[in-house]
Amino acid sequence: MSKTYTGINIQYPISSLILSGEKIIETRTYKIPDKYLNQEMLLIETPGKEGKFKARVAAIIKFTECFKYKSKTQFYNDKKRHHVSEDSVWEWKKKDKWGWKVSVIKIFTPPKELPHKMKKGIVYTTDIII
Repeated sequence: MSKTYTGINIQYPISSLILSGEKIIETRTYKIPDKYLNQEMLLIETPGKEGKFKARVAAIIKFTECFKYKSKTQFYNDKKRHHVSEDSVWEWKKKDKWGWKVSVIKIFTPPKELPHKMKKGIVYTTDIII
């Protein structure tokens, strides 16, 4: 039986940290839209600069909490959960930083091909049927 999901793009190797359970907080410069909180979504693993594959569906995930970091210090004190270091391209800059608590519901082994082309970048891809 197939189901329709919304997907969220997450670059490799960050995606692999989520899939292994090491990274339990995804960080963004914006709050998760309320309609996606506590909803099952597809983790669309994109290759970034290091991956040698095409974008693919790696897992079903759920974001269960969203919070704003109050300071750069608080953000880096939480590094054990989000794995963003001071020299990362996702480092703290002057924009706000939000933490999205992520739970992995199901990992697809092997990952599934995307059923259609999608936009590149950090986007939500809607109506993915798997």
